[in-house]
Amino acid sequence: MNKKIAIIGGGNLGTAIAEGLIQSGFVSPKHILITKRSISTLHELERKGVLVSDKNEEAVRYADLVILAVKPYQVKDILVALKGEFRKEHQVLVSVVTGISIDHITEYLGNGIQVVRAMPNTAIAIQESMTCIAARNNVSEEYLQYVMDIFNQLGKAVRIDEKLMDAATVLGACGTAFAMRYIRANIQGGIEIGFDAATANLIAAQTVKGAAELLLRRGSHPEQEIDKVTTPKGCTIAGLNEMEHRGFSSSLIKGLVASYDKIAKD
Repeated sequence: MNKKIAIIGGGNLGTAIAEGLIQSGFVSPKHILITKRSISTLHELERKGVLVSDKNEEAVRYADLVILAVKPYQVKDILVALKGEFRKEHQVLVSVVTGISIDHITEYLGNGIQVVRAMPNTAIAIQESMTCIAARNNVSEEYLQYVMDIFNQLGKAVRIDEKLMDAATVLGACGTAFAMRYIRANIQGGIEIGFDAATANLIAAQTVKGAAELLLRRGSHPEQEIDKVTTPKGCTIAGLNEMEHRGFSSSLIKGLVASYDKIAKD
C-alpha cells in the first residue's frame, strides 16, 4: 500500500515519526508532508525530500493518512478549522495526542471520519517505541493494518481497547521514565562499588537492554530468566531478597497505580 502521509505538527514527536519512516525505508520522503507554523526548523527534513508547509489545509488535501501530532489544547481549534477538508471515505486520521479520545475527535470532525488513536513513547526517536493503537469499527482493516505497519517500523505496535489508553500511557510512556530511574539507581550503585560513572552507565544500560531483548525474543516470563541467574546461596538472590524486603516491587506497582489515578482524576 503506497499512501501519502501528512503529519500535522512538526514538533519533537512529529519530526521523530517522519525521521523514523524515512530511515526505515517504509515510505519515500516525497510522500510525506509535515506542517508547522514556523517551518525554519524543518529544513533538515526538507533537504531529505520531505514536503513542508505552514498550512494544515494543504496537509489534509495532500494525504491519504493524516497524523495529528499537536498539543492537546490545540486539537479542537485545528480540527474544527479542517472539518471541511477531510475526504471521509478515503482518509484516516491518526491521533498521537495524549488524552484526546476518539469521541472528542469525531465531535469536532463528524462521525464519518475514520479515526485511530496511537500512543507511542519517546523511544520513537530511535525507532524503538512501544505504541498502543485503538480504533473504532468504522476504520477499514486495510487502513488499520497500514497504521500498525507504520508504527511497527518505529518499534513495536499492539492493538488495544481505547478504554485502556490511559493505562497504556502509564505503562508504555510514563514507563520510560520509570525504567530510566531504575537505570540511574543502578549507575549510582555501580559507582559506590567501584566503577566510574561512564562505565557504570554503559554496563547498566546494556544490561537492561539485554534483559528486555531476552523477553521479547524468547517470549519468556521474567521469572524464568531470573531463575537462570539465581543460584542457591548466591549473590543474585541475596540482592533480590534485600530489594523485596525494602519494597522494590511494591513501590513500582504503587507508582504505576499513582500515575494512573492521576490521569483518571484529571
